[in-house]
Amino acid sequence: MPPTTMPLIARARVAPLLLALAALAAFGATAQASPEQWKREWPRTDFSKTSVDFSEIMSGGPPKDGIPSIDDPNFADIGDVDLPDREPVIGLKVGDEFRAYPLRVLMWHEIVNDVIGGVPVTVTFCPLCNTAIVFDRRLDGRVLDFGTTGKLRNSDLVMYDRQTESWWQQFVGEAIVGELTGATLEVLPSRIESFARFRDRAPDGKVLVPGFSLVRSYGRNPYAGYDSLAKPWLYAGRLPANIAPLERVVTVNKEAWSLKLLQSLETIRNGDIVITWEPGQASALDTSVIAEGFDVGNVVVQREAADGSLEDVVYGVDFAFAFHAFYPDAPIHTELP
Repeated sequence: MPPTTMPLIARARVAPLLLALAALAAFGATAQASPEQWKREWPRTDFSKTSVDFSEIMSGGPPKDGIPSIDDPNFADIGDVDLPDREPVIGLKVGDEFRAYPLRVLMWHEIVNDVIGGVPVTVTFCPLCNTAIVFDRRLDGRVLDFGTTGKLRNSDLVMYDRQTESWWQQFVGEAIVGELTGATLEVLPSRIESFARFRDRAPDGKVLVPGFSLVRSYGRNPYAGYDSLAKPWLYAGRLPANIAPLERVVTVNKEAWSLKLLQSLETIRNGDIVITWEPGQASALDTSVIAEGFDVGNVVVQREAADGSLEDVVYGVDFAFAFHAFYPDAPIHTELP
């Protein structure tokens, strides 16, 4: 990220791994590499197997695990956690268990390996795409653990599993390099919601709390002003034609609706899918203090059964450029027919 776009207070407290990203972007380097160069850092990765062109993968600045995943997460009772009401969290329910993963933590770690309701999960957040996704990390009878490669493709987080060191594309949950190339992870329904909304629906829920750190300023946004830029960082692909690249879109399967459209209507129905919006959630990528970000509101996406009951389904609130990069032929609705 260009250092001039980063407020002084954030610049002074930002972690070294993000300073590396700042330097990389400031000099306009795409840092594309080849498997021969990567093999020194990744001797266990099978680079003979890939589903993408290696030229599409670039360094984001940090090295392997330079953005450290959380592998032994700690949680506190919701009543013991003091978070601003408007702060965004990833709210997850598996079985009878509710857990919240604040973006103030995921901003600095991007991946949490956890077990909830007896299900091994990986909770992920890519700030550059505003993409929050929860995966079931079981695959073909084994449990995978995930970390960060330090690489990006379409400005999106490239993860790796520690069992085979295959590389995985976060946005689509698919292995793109290595032994497991072509494998996909199951995505679990979750909500991107304000802490107040999570607290209201899960008064007995648990909240992820970070360990002590002198180099991570939890609650601050090192990408201040990012979602107001004209173009995304570290992205050289095509941009959508009918919407600004850093506008948010609500994505369900391979279809998207602009958040502005949803905000104006408050409810959108598409077959048996019901998409609703209410105000009260701060953008994690606006001001240097996350809780002070502009209001993006709370989106819920559910499927309506014949009896009128509603069930949560998988959805995202992503930047438009990222959705277009991975689904270039899919529609982005900015108005209703």
